Amino acid sequence: MLIQLTALEARVIGVLLEKEKTTPDQYPLTLNSITTACNQKSNREPVMELSEGEVQRTLDDLREKNLLFEVSGTGSRVLKYKHRFCNTEFNSLKFSEQQKAIICVLLLRGPQTPGELRTRTNRLAEFANVVEVEQALSSLADHNGEEIVVKLEREPGKRESRYAHLFSGPVDAAVVSSSVSDFAPDKDVSVGEAQQDRIAKLENEVEELRKELAQIKQALDLD
Repeated sequence: MLIQLTALEARVIGVLLEKEKTTPDQYPLTLNSITTACNQKSNREPVMELSEGEVQRTLDDLREKNLLFEVSGTGSRVLKYKHRFCNTEFNSLKFSEQQKAIICVLLLRGPQTPGELRTRTNRLAEFANVVEVEQALSSLADHNGEEIVVKLEREPGKRESRYAHLFSGPVDAAVVSSSVSDFAPDKDVSVGEAQQDRIAKLENEVEELRKELAQIKQALDLD
């Protein structure tokens, strides 16, 4: 039976998958880092404003589902978290890097077209073209007998259909459509994504600086 996640659980798992790949030196993540990543203004749809308390409760729920575990660093009092969602000895879900990248983006950004997925997975996996994305999506639509993603009906005026993950249950395309703002035409997507990538890189740099500052404070025994 396919793992079922709430909206907050999907966001947290998406964050852990993303940061495991894009900032491995900072992974596993602290509660503060997870909260900051969940609330990013870029590469997140919808944008959330979660408190650390909400994120902690979500982490506790995921731990009870055996989808993550806590890690205590040597000499550190701060708990960190790693996922057990996929590609571990604790879970039967096994994905290729391309499949994993697609799942990560769908968890973080909701339904996407193949073209959007190719652009938005650029830091997670390499796709030579949209055809490779479509092939990966097809493999996820029938993954060892389980349907993990579903193709939604094409919306009026749109050139491509979007795909959604099923880890949060069946997808109501009408509800999804009404809850998402209209995007700019396809030709402008690359411009917006370039700006979002720059923002994401700056956010990663800030997070790295925070980590370095925390390490310096710990070395100096400061709070």
